[in-house]
Formats: sequence, C-alpha cells, structure tokens
Amino acid sequence: MGQAIGMRSRTGGMWWGTTIEAPDPSGLAKFYAELLGWHIGHEEPGTTILATSPQGPFFVFQQADGYQTPVWPPAAGEQRPMMHFDFQVGDLASAVAEAVALGATVAEFQPQKNVRGRSPLLPLLRRGTTGQL
Repeated sequence: MGQAIGMRSRTGGMWWGTTIEAPDPSGLAKFYAELLGWHIGHEEPGTTILATSPQGPFFVFQQADGYQTPVWPPAAGEQRPMMHFDFQVGDLASAVAEAVALGATVAEFQPQKNVRGRSPLLPLLRRGTTGQL
C-alpha cells in the first residue's frame, strides 16, 4: 500500500467539514457558536456554517424540511440519533447548566453516570480532567 497522500485534488486552504440537517439551521449553529466560542463563518437562507477556526473544520447546518427529532434512547419504529457531538469538560454540572441556559435539554435516560446533555443533536457533555468543553 504505500504512503498516504490524501485526496489528490485537494490543496491547502480548501474547505472541509461535516453537514448536519436541522429544522432551524441558523438557531442550531448559533447555539453551538455560543456554547463553544466558535463563530458563524457564513449564513444564507437555509444554511449556516459554523467555523471552529478560519482554517476549519467547518460544520454546515442545512435546512431539512420534514425533519424528525431523534428519540433517545432509540426506540423501534422511531427516528434514532444518527450522530452526536462529544465534548470533554472539567465540571459536568456547570457544563450542563451552561448548555441548558443556552437552550439544551437534559435527556431523561443517561447511559453513563459521567455523561449528560441533550440539545437538538444530542451533544454529550463528559466530565474530564482538562477543564475544556
């Protein structure tokens, strides 16, 4: 197999990221921007791009008509979560309180004692040693 060279057509400075469908892309991007201290890199009707830094990665929140909110924990016949964000934090209680103050809700079911949180995309806030969210 040889040495990995990456995508041959990509050059430095090209955009890369993940696209997430949402019923309110602007609102969801603004929630994460405020929670994480990231910035809105671009916004137009139906699309909002959240930038972790000027070089990326980028998270694109895109309008999804007919969006169905995932059910947690997963239940037969219901829309199940297809992804979530994990964020390590130093103080779980204060991180959850901060996310709730910005509009998140806490899921009733928690699979682990050191994991909490639920926003529209189910970000799990984990207690850690770094103190970073």
